[in-house]
Amino acid sequence: MSRFQEELSVIPRIAWVIGIVFYLVVSTLVCFGGIHTDPELSHWPLAGRIAFVYGCFLLLLAWVLIIGYVYADAKRRSMRYVLWTGLAILVPNALGVILYFVLRDPLPKQCPQCAAPVSASYAFCPSCGTPMQPTCPNCGRGLEPGWSNCPHCGAKLP
Repeated sequence: MSRFQEELSVIPRIAWVIGIVFYLVVSTLVCFGGIHTDPELSHWPLAGRIAFVYGCFLLLLAWVLIIGYVYADAKRRSMRYVLWTGLAILVPNALGVILYFVLRDPLPKQCPQCAAPVSASYAFCPSCGTPMQPTCPNCGRGLEPGWSNCPHCGAKLP
């Protein structure tokens, strides 16, 4: 499974259902109910009008799916998912969605000892105390593998 397919699977099924139903209902109503009153589009061939309306309303489907993704992704990252979903919906010009992608937290790691979800910034599991990453013996802060000196206190690492 590709990374794109994995991210698409995050979107809840209800968002898919709502998006597809809205897409079909609204585009069908506009296509066969309201498009005949537009003097510019009334000269277009029927196939062109149908393609135009159904193509334009794909943006509505994409918007509903993006909102569903923000909801589910914020929930799996242990963020305030109701707040972020509300911001994504209410802030105009998709700025709420852009803010979410800029400010979202990293995915939590799983503790190797107790399998509890742990924030990526934590050095120890809050449930069982297992170290999540190597720590400096001098200052106790987290380290990356392969470092020879602690960037926080300058201590030489074993």
